[in-house]
Amino acid sequence: MSKRRGNNAWLNRQRADPYVAKAHTDGYRARSAYKLAQLDERDDLLAGVGCVVDLGAAPGAWSQYCRRRVPSARVLALDRLAIEPIDGVEILSGDFTSDDTLHRLLATLGDARPDLVLSDMAPNVSGVKSVDQAAIMDLAELTLDYCERVLADGGNAVIKVFQGAGFDALVGSARRCFKQVTVRKPDASRDASAEVYLVGRSWCGVRQESSDV
Repeated sequence: MSKRRGNNAWLNRQRADPYVAKAHTDGYRARSAYKLAQLDERDDLLAGVGCVVDLGAAPGAWSQYCRRRVPSARVLALDRLAIEPIDGVEILSGDFTSDDTLHRLLATLGDARPDLVLSDMAPNVSGVKSVDQAAIMDLAELTLDYCERVLADGGNAVIKVFQGAGFDALVGSARRCFKQVTVRKPDASRDASAEVYLVGRSWCGVRQESSDV
């Protein structure tokens, strides 16, 4: 497919996508806000939340949703891509896979423990299925490790994954850490997308020391 044809197909898909239009109307930066909204509606993820960490946050739609849903909550958004300021959201720039960025995130939190950790992180797609699967599983495992360091007792997490190699092992690890683990594909996820979301509710796992990064 030529670059022009590819661009035209993308533009046509965007124009036909009701969530793209809804995001524009509602003032969200991306249609992905409705994925989190649907997960929240089903699992009540943000009820009583005082602190949220949003990993892979750019362009910021999930952080926007959290801020609107719980205006009193502290929301920290992290991404290596630039995020335009969002009123009431603390933005950190860096690559979550680097120890330096993780240390800065932990330092910014201080003694606070998030009640909700969100990860909509995904690797740059190479087109090689095995490579892309390994890359997103690495991100998912790092997110679960992060939860083991800082997530508040009884806290929740949402982690984007692709079903494939390593998926069952990750679900097993999550089930040792949360009282309830479910796999969701919200209606706002495109049918052609391989993404699903691992939803862990009520953290009850053994906690790592936050200094062991």
